[in-house]
Amino acid sequence: MESPEEWRWIWVVGSLLFLFAEMATPGSFFMLPFAVGAAVAALLAFADVAVGVEIAAFLAVSIATVFALRPLARRLDLSGTDSGIGAKRMLGQKATVLEAIPGGHELGLVRVDREQWRAESLDGTAIASGATVTVAEVQGTRVLVAPLDQVTPPSPSKGVDV
Repeated sequence: MESPEEWRWIWVVGSLLFLFAEMATPGSFFMLPFAVGAAVAALLAFADVAVGVEIAAFLAVSIATVFALRPLARRLDLSGTDSGIGAKRMLGQKATVLEAIPGGHELGLVRVDREQWRAESLDGTAIASGATVTVAEVQGTRVLVAPLDQVTPPSPSKGVDV
């Protein structure tokens, strides 16, 4: 497998595979450095450079690209808003009570964005129709809500049932 002709296409295919893997994986620039390194190695292979030099160039360019993209990836990770996944995205959202929520464990109806959810009062107090509340917890197909002045952040130990 020392034929320069074979290595040309190995680098081209490798570069494409790394590029597609980058697009398919969530995260910031995990496979892109290897795609760039393989592309440089492919260019060297088409210039009839020795295979050992191609491999060294692949490694050097990949490592250099990792270090070059790291600050950008870190900045993008920090600036991205984590809106949660699934029902977790509703935690802390404001909702409007459509049907009054009686005291105890009885259910009313709230609208969160465009969705309607069965709702229970977080502390068991009654909440009138038309009131604005905050989603404090999601339990299966219902939400626990609290009036805006009584909101407590959800504890990290509680899981979200979806």
